[in-house]
Amino acid sequence: MREGIHPELKKATVRCGCGAEFETVATVEDLRVDICSKCHPFFTGEERFVDTEGRVERFERKYAQVKKDGT
Repeated sequence: MREGIHPELKKATVRCGCGAEFETVATVEDLRVDICSKCHPFFTGEERFVDTEGRVERFERKYAQVKKDGT
């Protein structure tokens, strides 16, 4: 491997929307996620709806200006 081209790894704190926190190693020190293994239906075995509506609204707000200009 070539030296000097890889980012430095640091201890990172991952914070989930459900309130769970855990530590890992990453290139940034703070990570925020919407869903983790403690609250994801696949891992918990519960059937529940995971809200993704907010993601679509954020996308539309972000690209609203592009939509108006047509570019």
